[in-house]
Parts: sequence; C-alpha cells; structure tokens
Amino acid sequence: MHSHSQPHDDAAVRSATPDAGAAAVAAVAVTRSAHAGAHDHGTHDHGTHDHGAHEHGAHRSVADHRQAVRELLEPLLSPERTERLPLVQALGRGLAEDITAPLSLPPFPNSQMDGFAIRSGDVPDGGADLRVAAPVPAGAKPAPLQPGTAVPIMTGAMVPDGADAVVPIERAVPSTFPAAGEEAEVRLPATAAGTFIRTAGSDIEAGQQALAAGTCLGPAQLGLLAALGLPEVLVRTQLSVLLVTTGDEVVEPGEPLGDGKIYDANGTLLEAALRQAGLDVTRAGISADSPDALRTLLRSHASAMDLIVTTGGVSKGAYEVVRQAMDGQDVAFQHVAMQPGGPQGLGTFDGVPLLAFPGNPVSCLVSFEMFLRPVLGELFGAPAPRPAVRARLAQSLSSPPGKHQIRRGSLQADGTVRLQGGESSHLVQALAHSNALVHVPVGTAALDEGAEVEVWML
Repeated sequence: MHSHSQPHDDAAVRSATPDAGAAAVAAVAVTRSAHAGAHDHGTHDHGTHDHGAHEHGAHRSVADHRQAVRELLEPLLSPERTERLPLVQALGRGLAEDITAPLSLPPFPNSQMDGFAIRSGDVPDGGADLRVAAPVPAGAKPAPLQPGTAVPIMTGAMVPDGADAVVPIERAVPSTFPAAGEEAEVRLPATAAGTFIRTAGSDIEAGQQALAAGTCLGPAQLGLLAALGLPEVLVRTQLSVLLVTTGDEVVEPGEPLGDGKIYDANGTLLEAALRQAGLDVTRAGISADSPDALRTLLRSHASAMDLIVTTGGVSKGAYEVVRQAMDGQDVAFQHVAMQPGGPQGLGTFDGVPLLAFPGNPVSCLVSFEMFLRPVLGELFGAPAPRPAVRARLAQSLSSPPGKHQIRRGSLQADGTVRLQGGESSHLVQALAHSNALVHVPVGTAALDEGAEVEVWML
C-alpha cells in the first residue's frame, strides 16, 4: 500500500490540499430522499436560455465539475470573514493568516536525556571520574559548569553554559543520581561534543514561517502554536448550514411508517458529513414535494446564507421538486460522467450559489465527498483532505467505461481493499460497512483481482 497526496488519474478529483486565503461561507442545504424519479443515470434535455434552469446533455468530467464548483464558491472568499479564537476552539478551522515564529524552538539548548551534563574535553578516551555538582533545577537558568564537574540534568532542562554534551544516566557508574547535598563522584565514558543536546532553534528558528494561511488546524498545528506562546489564532469563520429534507414520501426516524413511506436517511447522512467537515448545521425538518413551498423555504433563509446545497429532485422524473423550484433561476442541470452521483445542478438561487446533488443516499454522500468537501478544503482551509492511498483489489470489478466509478470498500491490513455492496446508490448498509471510496477512472471497463486502485480513506 503506497500513500499519495492526491489521485493520480486526470479524471479523478484530486485530494484537496489547503491553500492560502480562505473565507468562511454560510450555507443552506436542502436534502431529499430518492423517489421514483430521482435516479443516478440518464441524460437530460438539451438547451439553455438566459433565465430559468438550464439543461445540458453533454457529460461533464468529474475534474471539470469540481472546477466549476470551485469557481462558484471562489467569490465567497473575503478577508474580513475571520475571527480570532482561543487555540482549542480553533480545532478543525482553516488558518486565515501566515504564522511567523516569534521565538525559536527550543528556545534554549536543552538535554535530550536524563543524565550528566559535561564538558567533553574533561573526559578522555578511557573515561574519567568527575565531581558531581548541584543538579540543574527545572525551569531555571543553571549556574555555569565548572571544569572537572558533571551536573545532573533531566530531559528538557537547560544545558549549563560551558557544557557541550550529555551522558545518559545508564552509562554512568554508578548509574544513579546522588542524593541532594551529597558529595559524590561519577565515572563517565568519553562523549563527543553535541551528544544528546538539542540546540536552540533545532525545531524552528524565530522569524521562520510556522504555518501557512489555509492550513487546517488539527491537534499538531494547535500544539505548535501553543509551543510558540500564541494563545489565540485568526481563522476563517465557520460554515453555517441549514439542512432541509424534502419529499412527500419521507418521514422522520421514529415516526410511524405508513404505506409507501420511507425514513429520511439523507438528512442524518448529510448532516453528519457536514458536521464531520467542521460545519455548523441546523436542521429544519421535512418540506413537501412542492416547488412553491421549497422556494418559500429557501427565500426565508437565503438572505442570511452564502450557499444552498440540495439533494434529490435533479433528474428527469415527473416530480423533481428542485428542478421545478429553480424555474426562473440561473441554475444548470447536467450529467457528470460519474457513478453514482451523475445528475448534478449548479448555479445561483436569487443570487446565492447553489449546488444540487442527487437524492439516493450513496449518491448524496459521494457528491459531497467528490465536489463540496475537497473544494471547501482548498478554498477555506478546512476540512483536511481525505488521505489517498494505493491498494490492490480483493476481487474483480466491472465499471461503465465512460464514467468515473466510485465504489465503496474496506481497506484491509494486508493492503488490499474489499468492495462493499454493488454499484447501486441505495445500498446504505454497504456504505455503513465501508471505510474508503475506491476510484475506477474513466476508460476502465473491468479490473481483475489484484489490480491496483486509488482509495480515499473516509
């Protein structure tokens, strides 16, 4: 299994890598469970017009659609949309400015081991007996080392002036520190200058760039800022998402399930994905299959939002509520050469950027992972990109050669990936048992067991 920073195939959506200059964006997401008309395949009517939803028949590549999503969201970058937070509260946020180290790390030469600080010239090749001086107190500047002495020192303590090496306690005779105030000698072996001493600035020097704007702040990055003495950090404001499920056929989990009804999986699925990506999600219940009701709902929130995300109602069925609600809006619906998640919509609703995902649960999540999640990371610094690795197939597979197929799978300890479920986009149970997305690029009709594929870890 070989690790890569991004997918190698040109048709694959590349893993998001944080870049500088990111802004927060508020969003409204509308989700809809799949019904008879919400499928993942098929072509849409041709033709465009100046006003109203556009329909394009040509299949757009995954890479091109992801670029279109990026271009849609780029105008949301705004330098004033930042906030300064205490470090722990900034977990998962995108860094909004370059950070220059205000001091060196470590700030002073310190010991890498518990042992004795010495002057290497005091100990010849055969070793020497040295008088034990007062130990180095923790958190204080020690007295200079006197010739012919050895100073007990703990890991991380400041090395006394005049000392240029540390001998680990295990190499001393006796191999224990004397009691406080006790006069003692210790025999130590010859030790080269610089041994077990961490020099000032060996981690980072004052004035060097510590972190670049656009970095996703995880525990390691926040730990570095704390070590540099910074109590707060400037980050992009959090993405705010209003999540609305639509569909006459869906009901909330826990309610009675009538004939022809299904429980709403998309609301929970997408809310969890958005929250995992560091977004602030508000659920607003289930909206009926009414274009007017959906438009009213969107307009009641759009003025306070920067992005609308819908799922479902984007294919050619008779009751595609999102398509119908976009009548008169600058939104284009077309098919992306991807399975699942082919039908996609993109544009603006009342001037607010809008992304329309298909409604089957797997299609919904795959669309989020392939388009919205990586673009958010690239533009706004968070979330962090999905790790991309190479793995061998545990079984053969087939794929439509004209599409980029994303299968669900489980990466095994031996470097193989085992597919979970089939190609269908309704297989929620298979998705729940997966820990990876398996990429089969355009132009590939079949792969044998043992073939190498790219895998995104979930």
